[in-house]
Amino acid sequence: MLLNIEEYAVIGDTYSAALVGRDGSIDWLCLPRFDSASVFGALLGDENHGRWLLAPEASVHGHHGVTSTRRYIPDTFTLVTRWVTPTGEVEVTDIMPVGDRRADIIRRVRGVSGSVVMHVDLRIRFDYANAVPWMRQVPEKGHHELVAVAGPDALVIRGPGLHAEDHNHTTAFTVEAGETVDQTMTWYPSHREPPVPINVTKRIAETTTWWQRWASAGSPSAEFPDAVRRSLLVLRALTHGDTGGIVAAATTSLPESFGGSRNWDYRYVWLRDASLTLHVLLDHGFASEADSWRNWLLRAIAGDPADVQIMYGLAGERRLDEWEVPSLPGYQGASPVRVGNAAFTQYQGDVFGEVMIALHAARRLGNAEPDFSWPVQRALMSFVEENWQRADRGIWEIRGPERHFTHSRVMLWAAVDCAISAVHDFGLKGPVKRWEKLREQLREEIEARGFDQKRNTYTQYYGSEGVDASLLQLSLVGYIPADDPRMLGTVAAIEAELLDGGLLLRYRSESGVDGLPSGENPFLACSFWLVEQYAMSNRLQDARELMNRLVGFANDLGLMSEEYDVGNARQAGNTPQALTHLTLVRAADAISAASAALGSTPSQGAGLDAGGVR
Repeated sequence: MLLNIEEYAVIGDTYSAALVGRDGSIDWLCLPRFDSASVFGALLGDENHGRWLLAPEASVHGHHGVTSTRRYIPDTFTLVTRWVTPTGEVEVTDIMPVGDRRADIIRRVRGVSGSVVMHVDLRIRFDYANAVPWMRQVPEKGHHELVAVAGPDALVIRGPGLHAEDHNHTTAFTVEAGETVDQTMTWYPSHREPPVPINVTKRIAETTTWWQRWASAGSPSAEFPDAVRRSLLVLRALTHGDTGGIVAAATTSLPESFGGSRNWDYRYVWLRDASLTLHVLLDHGFASEADSWRNWLLRAIAGDPADVQIMYGLAGERRLDEWEVPSLPGYQGASPVRVGNAAFTQYQGDVFGEVMIALHAARRLGNAEPDFSWPVQRALMSFVEENWQRADRGIWEIRGPERHFTHSRVMLWAAVDCAISAVHDFGLKGPVKRWEKLREQLREEIEARGFDQKRNTYTQYYGSEGVDASLLQLSLVGYIPADDPRMLGTVAAIEAELLDGGLLLRYRSESGVDGLPSGENPFLACSFWLVEQYAMSNRLQDARELMNRLVGFANDLGLMSEEYDVGNARQAGNTPQALTHLTLVRAADAISAASAALGSTPSQGAGLDAGGVR
């Protein structure tokens, strides 16, 4: 039976990531990149769509008396699962080695006590389960090799010998106390020879050290430090090791509404999410990662500013054509499964604000920038000046009609505001008088058309009566003080209209504004925005209470998805979600700042210890 989303751990090498279930099965893996076709796709179907199960035989057959616990080695993505069975105990270490530009997975079984029979079930299904590979055994001295080939893709699996059973390969082996048994899998282009075997002990040690050194370079958080540290690690794991592009999540098509059609591919780089991630990395001392992302951004948007997209591929690819995958039935039947994302064709005015804010933050913190950085931003501002009156699809990628979304209008204001600050504060050259006039025009329009005087609230779009959780961003980007009566009125309206089980919906989907069937779960980032707003408007107790609840929705390893189903107490949407984790960090930082201002004692909250164990 397919696991709940929160029952998965993630391991990664900064080029791709695998989801490892609590049952010992790797149910999702795309190689060699996050956005490559899947090798294991059981997450979006069942075991016949590809998986790699490694677990005690007693567990596989459902015997009583088998338990498991799991943890990350502190400040890493080295996953250690301890299995306790009636005959003994073993530990399984799962890891994707970093730093050698190989696409490897290591699965090491170590006997702790007694004797345990381990079961392996390997089902390789390339190309989103469209291609069953040709498998062949390759005799090698001292170990077994199994080679799988289909089209451009190949895998070599090394370890205990595997036996063909229909279209899968299985084996069983016994592990005694003190004994170690390794399995490895390596992807390579099928036109090349298999890579040489990996040194398992060395690569586990090197990868564990690599993650810990990275984590130690950042500045800690006074509030919820363990949840913040794990979130920063997630953001690094989702950052491509070569290009610096930050994917929104490691998965595609995990449903926002179980059994529904709101299933999207998040394995791409949104300018919005990546810009916000840059902010978080800068705030916590990760300057080099911030530089890598900024350089990625400048490469991606270079050229005619009219061609700027809201999202790109990992290396800045522009075409992300969306198509449905008939070979995968979907997570618990939620269909269709989608690859690509048609939103790349949308115009969303808010991204100009997010990009300009992020680049301004990097400049403010003294990060050296390329010579062409400001000219590119000048070009973006020329586009903003020419197109600021355009309607758009808004932050939520509405697939209904374009509208003048209030949040988008404010973010255009923020883009202009950052450009003005660059001239005044850093001596950069630009038509500052013209920009100041445009900034004032935007403010006057927003106040006249995006604010409901009778209800004392900003509205989702010009002429609408409903609100939108993105309006919480108005104070966060400096458009209006957090304690301004208009902002407090907006917060009250958002609380009244969008709270669902104590968490915020993005908007009321039944309004039909997005052109999709209604129904979705609360979006976790929105509730973290509310925490930030509470902290900034002297509602520190409310901020802490909501933050404690939100952090408690993380799984036992500190991982969070896109949404949360309150009624069924389970995670929903793609995972692990960059936007959720970065807004968690921002919320903790806001509580830290408010606590410091009041001289109150920091709260550790419902966070995790350094190893990710609750």
